[in-house]
Amino acid sequence: MKAIDWQKTLQEQRDKYGKVVFTVTELSNISSLDAKSLKVSLSRLIDHGIIQRYTKGRYGMPGAVMIADMVSSIDPVAYITGMYALYQHQLITQVPTEISCFTNHRHNRSRVRVTALGRIVFVCVTSSIYSYPQENVVVSPEQALSDFVYLCRKRGVCPSDIVTFRNLRRLDLDILHTCLKKYPATVKREIEKLFQWFDGGTLP
Repeated sequence: MKAIDWQKTLQEQRDKYGKVVFTVTELSNISSLDAKSLKVSLSRLIDHGIIQRYTKGRYGMPGAVMIADMVSSIDPVAYITGMYALYQHQLITQVPTEISCFTNHRHNRSRVRVTALGRIVFVCVTSSIYSYPQENVVVSPEQALSDFVYLCRKRGVCPSDIVTFRNLRRLDLDILHTCLKKYPATVKREIEKLFQWFDGGTLP
């Protein structure tokens, strides 16, 4: 395939199917190239800025892949939560240095994936904690806060020592209260402290 054919094919995959991340096997299938020929083509296409290597075994058009796309490609049952989700919801001021993802799969040695979009960390949690969001790969602000505090508790650190919270009044306390039912009681107590420090409020 010529460079222009690659561009057309990848754009077509994006427009028709919403697919932006490709494995080596998928690229081989859509190009009908064997492994050796594909390796040569990929090197050339990357040099010319037509394809970008986002992480080991994952490719896509430059600028076309978002964090959510990358996470779903690596682990279809993982979702984005914790500090990164809190920042996306404008509930903390610090820019995250990694993207925390909860999953019910064990990743063992590949638990941490360094990508062109950031450092993704997959955390395998129990079935009682695992809760894939219905509408987005990024969880709600209420779930993000609960998961962040849960992680902090597991690591033995205080949430307010790591980040500066803001806009906590935007949280839906009914949703938060329902969400917290699946977490240890220590998580709820820690979040109650955060609300007391923030504006003197308490959870329902």
